[in-house]
Amino acid sequence: MTAPLTPPHQPQPHDPAWPPPPPPPSGPDGDPITAAEVVQGALVTVVSAVAGALLGVLWLNLAPRVLLVSDGKGVYLRNSEAETAIGSDGTFVLLALAFGAVAGLAVFLLRRRGGVPLVLGLAAGGVLGSLLARGLGTHFGPTSDVVAHAKAVGPDVPFEAPLELHLGAAALLAWPLAAMIVHLALTAAFGPRDPDPWEQPKAL
Repeated sequence: MTAPLTPPHQPQPHDPAWPPPPPPPSGPDGDPITAAEVVQGALVTVVSAVAGALLGVLWLNLAPRVLLVSDGKGVYLRNSEAETAIGSDGTFVLLALAFGAVAGLAVFLLRRRGGVPLVLGLAAGGVLGSLLARGLGTHFGPTSDVVAHAKAVGPDVPFEAPLELHLGAAALLAWPLAAMIVHLALTAAFGPRDPDPWEQPKAL
């Protein structure tokens, strides 16, 4: 005769330990994301967004100007063959790539271990900083009311076109993409390594 099988322990409905609490969110290496890491990610977002003001000032001062002219009936490019029409977009993208690379490098130097909150902070901060830069550049640049501006200066008098981003979302993503790529590349190349659990200890 065989002994009866003992049923596994079943928790009682009133057991305060049941159901077990869900595990905390973890990063790609399986370590739980701490509150300090979340705060650091939020701080990266805020600092990056504020730095967008500097990007806006540089874009406003470095972007080539597009000149318009009016004949009294319509407004036209003064030089239709000039490449300055896309120069403002190129200037913004180059500056944004530089800002993103510096942000990724700075975050890596301050916290070499990396983490998901830092990467998300770089991405969100880059987008917010780019939006702030575009807003400042277009607000403090030449007026967007081209018709009123043409009437104010008179016919056959060149005036500056408003500062615009024709690339739209593509230009706004330059900063966050550069920041994440630089940070992830540096973390992969120079970040701390977890010990190999299969590595045998060296004999003395």
